[in-house]
Amino acid sequence: MRTIVSLALFLLALIANSQSKYLTKTGTVSFEASVPSFEQVRAENKAVTAIINTDNGEFAALILVKGFRFKNALMEEHFNENYAESDKFPKATFKGIIDDFDPTKLSNEYIEKTIRGTMSFHGQTQNLKDIKISLSKKGNSIVMFGAFEMKASDFDIEIPKIVSNKVTNEVQVEFNFQLNKK
Repeated sequence: MRTIVSLALFLLALIANSQSKYLTKTGTVSFEASVPSFEQVRAENKAVTAIINTDNGEFAALILVKGFRFKNALMEEHFNENYAESDKFPKATFKGIIDDFDPTKLSNEYIEKTIRGTMSFHGQTQNLKDIKISLSKKGNSIVMFGAFEMKASDFDIEIPKIVSNKVTNEVQVEFNFQLNKK
């Protein structure tokens, strides 16, 4: 009997704890490192895992680097082998806090917030701050999207001189998540 009561209390605690978490495994992250007048250098990953804790505004995302898709297969191969070295560094992560997060203020209307945290990619970790995001609540989901710029060189990614006029060091990153109550 004591085991059943203990198990029931454990499950209740687990359910209560998970009430404040929203999760997705189908988030989207895209980036562009194009230079005008040359072929577009753009990729998208539609299988990003992300979680938000509404108790404290903590947010985390995990990206499998080989999940980025380019319109050109050769570009994708070069990205994975020469730039991201995705066999050696298979994932990228972001862990951060949404500033002044209050889940009771979420509604169908988007509100603007900022998020700060650390991004790890290609064996390097960088602090990112003041990333502008938009948040709303749609039923049992939280929708979050935004954009920021990062530098390839900050993550120890060298752009060879031969393609430096076609690929920029300033990479534009966009993200979009629909996180569902866990």
